[in-house]
Amino acid sequence: MTRRSVVKGVGSALPKRSVSNAELAAQVDTSDEWIVERTGIRNRYIADAGETTATLAHQAATKALEHAGIAASDVGLIVLATATPDQTFPSSATKVQAMLGINDCIAFDVHAVCTGFLYALTVADSMLRSGAADTALVIGSETFSRILDWEDRATCVLFGDGAGALVLKAEEGEGESGIIATKLHADGRHNELLFVDGGPSTTQTVGKLRMKGKEVFRHAVVNLAQVLNEVLAEAGLQSSDVDWVVPHQANARILDATARKLGLPPEKVVVTVDRHANTSAASVPLAFDAAVRDGRIKRGDLVVLEAMGGGFTWGAAALRY
Repeated sequence: MTRRSVVKGVGSALPKRSVSNAELAAQVDTSDEWIVERTGIRNRYIADAGETTATLAHQAATKALEHAGIAASDVGLIVLATATPDQTFPSSATKVQAMLGINDCIAFDVHAVCTGFLYALTVADSMLRSGAADTALVIGSETFSRILDWEDRATCVLFGDGAGALVLKAEEGEGESGIIATKLHADGRHNELLFVDGGPSTTQTVGKLRMKGKEVFRHAVVNLAQVLNEVLAEAGLQSSDVDWVVPHQANARILDATARKLGLPPEKVVVTVDRHANTSAASVPLAFDAAVRDGRIKRGDLVVLEAMGGGFTWGAAALRY
């Protein structure tokens, strides 16, 4: 029998502290008008000392399990996408496992920056299909505020912290719902366009995020349109079949340009970047959860997820919710 991965529940978590553009402008040489015009961002959430990538991931995972009506003890796999783990090792996924009270399951982190959730989803889907587990938690969680240069107004205004999670369950047969197709890419030649200038093996420091925004924008529009077309072709679908696109929430202009390039109406694109800013690997599941909770995404809808991040990495997934 054919096994497929079905989304059973969604959840998300944000830090307690909400930071508006006006508040940021009091600390950084910027303004609300400057940020909104260039990015569409109006607000972001910043983690306090007691809030970490793992604690936010645990909160999102708990909500997703509650939404799915599935007990934590039934989870056989946790894949956590993050570029900002609590520790160099062990993985933040194992910390979430312990917080959930799961004594034994497969648990590990995936690191593909803003595309991390798409990588994690693809890995979890493959493992469920293979029979390695029956139920999986796929989480994207980040505390990017910890690696920002707060004196660089070109980057520090763009990012926020948060987490999102999906519960996947393997089901047998040819049902309508489930993950239909995924497509992933990477091109390491563009490291210098978006990177962190630190690491255990080089500087022995965490480092700070560095980005050449214009070049990243140019690559993002081309790569995202390409991978969306690829995943639709793999699934045997047309753009007109898509009910919702849930993109990585990097920049409102990238979202608009990608939708135009694909001929998709803007009302089909889920946008939360104005509220959450860029939360890296957390942004796609955060936006997915927001659209499910407010009633936009309904059971039976065809949803396409997409993201691009440092590396460069980029990817997309088509699923029937």
